[in-house]
Amino acid sequence: MAPLLDIHNLQIRFGAREAVRGVHLSIDEGEVLGLVGESGSGKSVTALAILGLLGPAAQVAGQILWRSAAADATAPTDLLRLAPETLRRLRGQQIAMIFQEPMTALNPVMTIGRQVAESAEAHSPSWTGRESKRRAIAALESVSIPDAARRYGDYPHQFSGGQRQRILIALALINRPRLLIADEPTTALDVTVQAQVLELLRELQRQHGLAMLFISHDLAVVGQIASRVAVMRAGEIVETGPCARLLTAPSNAYTRSLLAAVPTLHTDRSQPLAMVGSQEIARKSQ
Repeated sequence: MAPLLDIHNLQIRFGAREAVRGVHLSIDEGEVLGLVGESGSGKSVTALAILGLLGPAAQVAGQILWRSAAADATAPTDLLRLAPETLRRLRGQQIAMIFQEPMTALNPVMTIGRQVAESAEAHSPSWTGRESKRRAIAALESVSIPDAARRYGDYPHQFSGGQRQRILIALALINRPRLLIADEPTTALDVTVQAQVLELLRELQRQHGLAMLFISHDLAVVGQIASRVAVMRAGEIVETGPCARLLTAPSNAYTRSLLAAVPTLHTDRSQPLAMVGSQEIARKSQ
């Protein structure tokens, strides 16, 4: 079967600066692909290109092939060549995104219930206010927001960081998309809440058969949710493989450096992590 999403030779420039070059990625139906790399490596820019959210300053080339539910598997749609209105209808309905920082992604002067309901109404204009509210409350309950019906009228600042992240998940999933892009969804959370959000994403992915692109700089986090991992460095994919193999026996030096730089109880705290990682690679190669 053809991939649900298939990216070929993606290139993104901002003026003279090349942010992404020659990226090839594919995601199958129901698969969780982890995309990892340092800050600035091009992960989020790649995700925004899929959704057509880079803006007029970006120069984007290549192909981003999407296999819609109605299309034949051999005739995918190139998202880069869709009319803006067609892409807008697809965005949020078939492909949804959880952004990194809830307090900037959520509207601070609109109630969270209204924001989730509005996302549903954008793709189902026939729904009445009562129906969209019912569905919004159900979506909030599905991500374990306590007393969702009562809190429907609360504002983002009245929730904890973990709850705001759950609200973003509800907002992304209310239209039952086929692909969910999660851009660093646990970065700003403490370890306990991070584990809860990851478990929630795993459970929702299993329930709805979602395909997911999970973006992170943390290989340990990606290892808890992804079945396959792509490693990105300076705008390029340097290694792709099954999660278990890549985390235990990576073939690329940069991937080994990322793994070696993760601090442990035995890490020499007197040296920078980058130096520790380089020394670890050198030791293992001897």
